Amino acid sequence: MDLDLLDRTLADEDQPRFRAKQVWEWTARGAAGYEEMTNLPAALRATLAERVPFSSLTLQHEAHASDGTVKALFSTHDGRAVEAVLMRYKDGRRSLCLSSQSGCPLTCTFCATGTMKFGRNLTASEILDQALHFRRIEEVDHCVFMGMGEPMMNLDHVLAACRALPSIGITHRRTAISTVGWIPGIERLTDSEMPIRLALSLHAPDEALRSQIMPVNDRYPLRDVLRACRDFYEKKRRMVFIEYVMLGGVNDGYAQALQLARLLEPWMFKVNLIPYNPTDSIYDGSSREAIETFRAVLEEHGISATVRLTRGRDIDAACGQLAVKAGAA
Repeated sequence: MDLDLLDRTLADEDQPRFRAKQVWEWTARGAAGYEEMTNLPAALRATLAERVPFSSLTLQHEAHASDGTVKALFSTHDGRAVEAVLMRYKDGRRSLCLSSQSGCPLTCTFCATGTMKFGRNLTASEILDQALHFRRIEEVDHCVFMGMGEPMMNLDHVLAACRALPSIGITHRRTAISTVGWIPGIERLTDSEMPIRLALSLHAPDEALRSQIMPVNDRYPLRDVLRACRDFYEKKRRMVFIEYVMLGGVNDGYAQALQLARLLEPWMFKVNLIPYNPTDSIYDGSSREAIETFRAVLEEHGISATVRLTRGRDIDAACGQLAVKAGAA
């Protein structure tokens, strides 16, 4: 929902200021439309339905995985494709993976989104409407900006959406923003008043290999990115998550695990090892044995490391798989 358009429309209709709060409270609780907002006059509900679209996105398709994961494909008013994911966990968590851009301009070689033509940054309303779509299905309590796009390149709109998430049920402390290492955005998040978590997509422990996998490393080298992450920790006192996708024979060797352990301070960083999810890239995933050995090396050197549970792989909703197929949008 475009909250600015809502405010303007209510002002045009000479409505009292509390009407906007009423509309938002209904929306944040999962209302399916204006017709459910029974404490608004019927005439006003009709006016809003005509002048303020209930969502800035149009749902094009929804896929359901065998593990309960749901992937939604949306289109914007100008035909841009956006995907978002709801992940259901056995412990009761309901976590959202939201997109900040249509496509991505940074072309990480293992990521399907990087193969899409970059569209544009999403507005705060378009980001928030991804979350609201799933809130209409069920209650949600966690969020990560790890869908399409680099959130730090669109941070104004991402943070504007984050400010509204607690009303939906997702606190700032249960919200994380993932970045490939866009330092200006990390610095701005560090200065933000919201206690949002930071996750760094690292994926290689040395500069040369990281540049090969992630061309953005040529612009923002790993040493400088880690310095920005350390500044984040010093100010926020919040552990930084390291995302590390496991690519068979590329970044999963013993020496690389040792090198990664020596890069990171154990009190400051926690590593999430991500099994590689199939895309049309040149890579194969690491074996279970290689992933477990890599994790054990990190643990032996004091670095907390977990292997991420893959969700939604059978519907191309897992980490690195979000990309609209050619001709789908």
